[in-house]
Amino acid sequence: MQEILLLILAAVLEVGGDALIRSGLKGSGALLMALGAAVLVGYGFMVNLTKLDFNRLMGIYIVLFFLVAQLVSVVVFKERIPAGVWAGGALVVAGGVVMMLWRAA
Repeated sequence: MQEILLLILAAVLEVGGDALIRSGLKGSGALLMALGAAVLVGYGFMVNLTKLDFNRLMGIYIVLFFLVAQLVSVVVFKERIPAGVWAGGALVVAGGVVMMLWRAA
């Protein structure tokens, strides 16, 4: 459970850093872009604090990143999630469930 919490925090940092850079690019926000870069460095450390194998870590992380990204897309940027993203996202989440539950023989 601790690994999942670390990965959720990492996803929030990565999506937040990306959102700060995006906001800085849309306006005259060099400070926002610099802050976004610093937050992305924090994400890099956070995502690697887990004890999961790198291949499994990134697979599960991508699911959490996707979910957090969609939430920020709707809440912060007021975007609507199209049907294709819902369909593709369902496949991403299904793949993450397989990676989490599959046990090597």
